[in-house]
This record gives sequence, C-alpha cells and structure tokens, in this order.
Amino acid sequence: MLVDIIAGARPNFMKISPIIKSIKEAQSKGKNINFRLIHTGQHYDKNMSDNFFEQLQIPAPHYNLNVGSGSQAQQTAGIMIKYEEILEKEKSDLCLVVGDVNSTMACSIVAKKMNIRVAHVEGGIRSGDSTMPEEINRMVTDSISDFFFTTSEIANENLKNEGIAKSKIYFVGNTMIDTLLANTTNFFPPQIFTTLPLHKKKYIVLTLHRPSNVDEESLFATLIQNLIKFSSQIPIVFPAHPRTKKIIEKLNFSFSNLFVIDPLSYFEFNFLVQNSMAVITDSGGVTEETTVLNVPCITLRNSTERPETCSIGTNVLVGLDTEKLKTAFENLHSGVWKAGSIPPLWDGKASERIVNHLIEIFNL
Repeated sequence: MLVDIIAGARPNFMKISPIIKSIKEAQSKGKNINFRLIHTGQHYDKNMSDNFFEQLQIPAPHYNLNVGSGSQAQQTAGIMIKYEEILEKEKSDLCLVVGDVNSTMACSIVAKKMNIRVAHVEGGIRSGDSTMPEEINRMVTDSISDFFFTTSEIANENLKNEGIAKSKIYFVGNTMIDTLLANTTNFFPPQIFTTLPLHKKKYIVLTLHRPSNVDEESLFATLIQNLIKFSSQIPIVFPAHPRTKKIIEKLNFSFSNLFVIDPLSYFEFNFLVQNSMAVITDSGGVTEETTVLNVPCITLRNSTERPETCSIGTNVLVGLDTEKLKTAFENLHSGVWKAGSIPPLWDGKASERIVNHLIEIFNL
C-alpha cells in the first residue's frame, strides 16, 4: 500500500510527523504500508518549514512542489497541477490530507478525480463561519473524503449531520497533540527570552495572522492598542508571520511592552507558550496546545472550529469585543482563570490509531 501524505503549511508539519513515525513502526512489524511525503511548498520561509522538518525529524520530502505564495486560487491551482503530474507518473492507493489549508483541499480534489481514495485527518471540524477560507477547505475536503479521522465527538456529530456514514468516521484523537507530548522535553528558550529578559508566567504570547484581524489597518491598530491598554505593561511577545510583519512595519507601532519578532521554531515557540502567563491568538491549533499545556488562552475570533478548547480547555472567545477582552484581562490579572482539562483521546496515541485503522481497512 502506498500512501501519499500531504503537507504544505506550518500546522501540517506537526500533524504528519507522528503519522510518519507510526507508519515506520508498522513497517518494522512487517506491515506492507509505504508512504510518499508530498511537500507542496505552501509555506516556504525557513522558520516555517525547514526548522520544523529538522526538529520533528520529518524525512526529506519525496516531492517538493515549491508552489510558494499567491492568491487562494493561484496557490490552489499550482498545487493541483503539480500533484496531478506526480499521480500521472505513479498513482498512490490513498491520499492522506491533514487540517484545512489550501494544500489539503487541492490534493484531495486531484486524488479523488483520479479515483484515489482520500483520508482526512481532522475531518468534521467546523467553525460555522464560511467567510474563513479554511472553512471552505474543510467543507470541500470532507464532501469528497472516504475516511475521516476525527479529533472530537463534536466533529463526529458534524459529519453525521452532513450525511456521512458512521462507518467512515474514526474517532482517533489529535495528532498535533501527539507531537506536543512527544517533544515537551525538547523545548528550549528563544534568544528573546534571555535578551529582554523574560520571566516565567510574567509575559504574554501573541499570534495574529487572519486577514479579518490584520488586513484592515485601522482595525488592526485598534486591536493592538486595546491589547496594550489592558496588558498592564506586561511584556507581549509577538512572533509575526512575514506577511503580518509587513503590515506592522507600515503601521510603525511603538509600544514599550510589545516585542515583534520573526517566526520561531516549533521548540522555541512552545517553550514560550508553556512558560507564559497567557496566549492571545486567532489560531485554532494554538488553542489546542494551550489547552494541553494548561495555559490561559484568549482567542480573537467570534467562532472556533475547536469548541472543545472552550468547553473543556483553557480557551475563551472574545472576538473583537472590547468589553469581553477587558474582562478576560481582568480575570487573567486577578488569577481567576477557569480551570481546564484535556479532551478525550488527546493522549499522544492518535497517529498510532490512524495507522492501525489503515492496516485494518486495507487488510495489510
């Protein structure tokens, strides 16, 4: 059996690493399962790609499509054309896609049109917000997938409500948490931790990248000003995506407790998160990591595709509501943040379950 494993953007790398390890473990036990790693090149900055491959011990890709940046349509089309060329030379038996980036949707469409079955890791998650490009990617991918490896019972119900047969749904847990739990002893401080210096539980980590938060300059500026106003001069460390950093430079922010830095490696970023007072983000994946690390998390979105991080974990949604943001900071400063726990099956064994299901499905 030949499985194409698709990765293209930073969130994908954490999700595929443990799957590849589990496939290699199955091979060592005599199972006839092989893989091709297809790196679409959707993220091409060294800190957003190469460092992740090195730190997470991901093998060199069999193919790198080097698609680079571009509009949604340009990037998706570039991936589809190049992946089709690979499949025309040698078909795989399964296309395994993870998450909700353009690479996920693009490769699943190409594979399905060539009669190759598709497995979606993180199938069934929904934000209910179709203005998010990722939501479209999820819905399209799930509409044509053959197998769904899910992170939560909520995702299972979403799929059932959309008419997906129960027999195609496999509740396995969260592969990104597999990577997190396997690497906590490898985390190390980034340079800024010592140069500032920062002190454990006395700083905040900020990540923002969604167009709805950063593209409109006046809105973005107001958001940053509010964060500064409510922060009580606690240092805010902001590892910024290259695209976001350009907007920040244009706005010429100058706040004594805001530190905008380049993207960090996986080990450095999670060291910062693990030792922070709180994380403020608009990322879904980061809310999962903060839940498992038991770090308070404030999400600057009105909806989330990972509601278990709010109902079970440490996350709260505030959107762009200034009063909700103020209340969240007040709770943070007073030390009365809600207690969180870890969702079911977020135990570090999701990838093992996925590979075992594939072995069973394909009679390997």
